[in-house]
Amino acid sequence: MSADASQKPHGPLADLVVVELGTLIAGPFCGQIMADFGAEVIKIEDPGAGDPMRQWGRSLPKGHSPWWPVIGRGKKSVTLNLRNPEGQRIARDLIGKADVLIENFRPGTMEKWGMDYAALASANSRLIMARVSGFGQTGPYARRAGYGLIGEAMGGLRAITGEPDRPPARAGISIGDSLAATHAAMGVLMALHVRERTGRGQVIDASIYESVLAMMENTVTEYDITGYVRERSGAILPGIAPSNVYPTSDGMILIGGNGDTVFARLCEAMGEPALKDDPRYVSHAARGTNQAELDAHIAQWTGARTLDDLLGLLEAHGVPCGRVFRAPDMLADPQYRARDSIVSVGHPVFGSIRMQNAHPKLSETPGEVRWPGPALGEHTAAVLAEKLGVNAARLAELKAAGVV
Repeated sequence: MSADASQKPHGPLADLVVVELGTLIAGPFCGQIMADFGAEVIKIEDPGAGDPMRQWGRSLPKGHSPWWPVIGRGKKSVTLNLRNPEGQRIARDLIGKADVLIENFRPGTMEKWGMDYAALASANSRLIMARVSGFGQTGPYARRAGYGLIGEAMGGLRAITGEPDRPPARAGISIGDSLAATHAAMGVLMALHVRERTGRGQVIDASIYESVLAMMENTVTEYDITGYVRERSGAILPGIAPSNVYPTSDGMILIGGNGDTVFARLCEAMGEPALKDDPRYVSHAARGTNQAELDAHIAQWTGARTLDDLLGLLEAHGVPCGRVFRAPDMLADPQYRARDSIVSVGHPVFGSIRMQNAHPKLSETPGEVRWPGPALGEHTAAVLAEKLGVNAARLAELKAAGVV
């Protein structure tokens, strides 16, 4: 399925026009969120290779990236050479008709191209500009190259991720980039709300390191008050017990039983109701102090039982538990199916592909995946004709000049 110009947009953002500049994840994931909820997202790409995400992935089945259909979904692809003055002029004209601009170039790039916010707002005072970068638009690090892994480290996440006797680990996804993009999308929605009152747009400055920092719970405050520096602790949170991954006879299970009432139910399920009154485990603090001993006791119990037996028993006792899901588990799970957490989307090469659905769920104006990431430049002619009145002859001239 490709973008169908006759398809009427709907969703909570269906009245918005968004221009997306930039590449990879930190900016484009913000555009993905907005496209999922109905915005017309016009993605501007270089006429040569386009967004590098078109070529990313462990493999390229049939010469196509499995990553691009997700990050590019619901967007319209327009090719423009932003290093060309005419390309910059056309981009400014498109932005002049937009509600939102998303960019994630290194700070200073937009200014070099004559697309700083002051210049853009002089032609479109209602414009909201979401700027995603490694370190933000200000400060001594602003113009440094800032990929997600650096922001994750600087924001504090890497230092506490992994086993204590090994170097810091990373999450298996680009979490820093995605967090920055999500915060940028939140900022856009806040700015849209303000614009309803003032009629004016503004700039959202979303840095990767601060987006990670925002998720760091009480780590800074705890150090400030007590001097304690949180370190890597593997699968557990120190002092929170029982809450861990435990072995089974045929796999592993996650159990969260750290609350007093939940722990009592876990003891019942284990056939050891008196364990809840053991002085070592009688309170949250006591269980935290004796965390390793308690985890070893539970692991001995779980290790003699199958995963399915444990899931049934613990669920019957109201104890939070679960499997460690991978993609095959997600596709087979009844909860996923009941909520349409994963949807099938038509694709011109693969026929049909499955991917995560739009989230969160809105009762009256839900989002949807309208189409997968489009072909490079698939909508150049249609968008330039509709928005700027560019006819076929002029488009041919622009192509010949390397502008589109």
